[in-house]
Amino acid sequence: MRRSGEVTTLARRTDAAAHAARALRARRLQERGLGRPHEEHGGEATPPLRVADVALFYGERSGGIRTYLDAKVEHAQRSAMLEHHLITPGPVERHDGGRHELRSLRIATTNGYRLPLGVSALKRTLRDVRPDVVLLHDPFWGPLGVSDVSHEVGALVVAVHHGSSDLDAAGMPGRSEWWAPVFRAWLRRAASRVDAVMSAVDPTADCGRPADLPLRLGVDAAFRPPIGVRRGDHVLCAGRLAREKGVFTLLEAAARTRENWELRFVGSGPAERALRERAERLGIARRVTFAPFISDRHELARAYAQARAVVMPGAHETFGLVALEAACSGARVVACETAPSARVCAALAHTFRVEDTDDLARVISQARRAAPDPAAAADLARRRAWPRLFAEELAGLRALSERRSA
Repeated sequence: MRRSGEVTTLARRTDAAAHAARALRARRLQERGLGRPHEEHGGEATPPLRVADVALFYGERSGGIRTYLDAKVEHAQRSAMLEHHLITPGPVERHDGGRHELRSLRIATTNGYRLPLGVSALKRTLRDVRPDVVLLHDPFWGPLGVSDVSHEVGALVVAVHHGSSDLDAAGMPGRSEWWAPVFRAWLRRAASRVDAVMSAVDPTADCGRPADLPLRLGVDAAFRPPIGVRRGDHVLCAGRLAREKGVFTLLEAAARTRENWELRFVGSGPAERALRERAERLGIARRVTFAPFISDRHELARAYAQARAVVMPGAHETFGLVALEAACSGARVVACETAPSARVCAALAHTFRVEDTDDLARVISQARRAAPDPAAAADLARRRAWPRLFAEELAGLRALSERRSA
């Protein structure tokens, strides 16, 4: 049995070795442009939590995931409590401060999605960064090996449940019920080695476990009820043009209504050509228009506010950021009853039944007749501001990390 003096000496040597390792790692990180090391804090000050977000679906014209991550990057630049690293696919490997792009091939020209060239560069980057928490934003970029490497460097691994087996299956050719069990098995396997799940819905069916942390999605300061913007007569649908987003259901509802309103699609995606052809067959091609993806937040907020109603027709949304942004911009919103953001928007949202085209047409008419409520929209925008939500998310991650360490 060791004497107390020997234990104290061993502890001091261990602390010195750990400090030397941290200093060496800090120099290597700075040499490679991988960000700043943990700062030394005296007294009771809490060091910043080092968080790495790993996101495969981070295209130039992608939606909610990129919006969330870009907002977090901006927040981290102003926060003393968060050291943030964003790891995504890119044309070449590049490390610039907290941004890390790893070599990949472009696979979707409509949205700019890329396919990474393996997972070795991702694992190496995680070993270099040595985060406290790793957030995996999809289950398709080597989730098992990446979880193992994250645990190797002492990180807590959190699977962020953005999609679902039903959503993925709806985007595949053939019958979605054939694909859903395949994706569900994959999602469960991908989540088998994570420490926690973050989600806005109950992920038990997909991940085999409930959510440990809520997924909080918010809005940029640009999404506020604008002054002097005239409300038009058209119906707007913004986002990725893909079958799983319910865009064909919306097109059918437009054909069934007796009201002669214009339907505007804003965005890009693989279903644009098929939507144009379907509109021709339904005899409503003159009422349906297509506009490109809007990247400027202020311009998008004006587009929302100018619409008579903004429709988010997807039945498999696991949050639905478009509905929240539109409601905060002062628009009347139509969403499927299953969308979590519809509940967040409360009275500003009108909901329709799943896969009920006639009900969707009826609810759109109801939303078009409803008056805007700028005061409620402004209050919703204040409550869903990104800085407030990121502070809550960081507190949850820190508490989870501390419980795991204990």
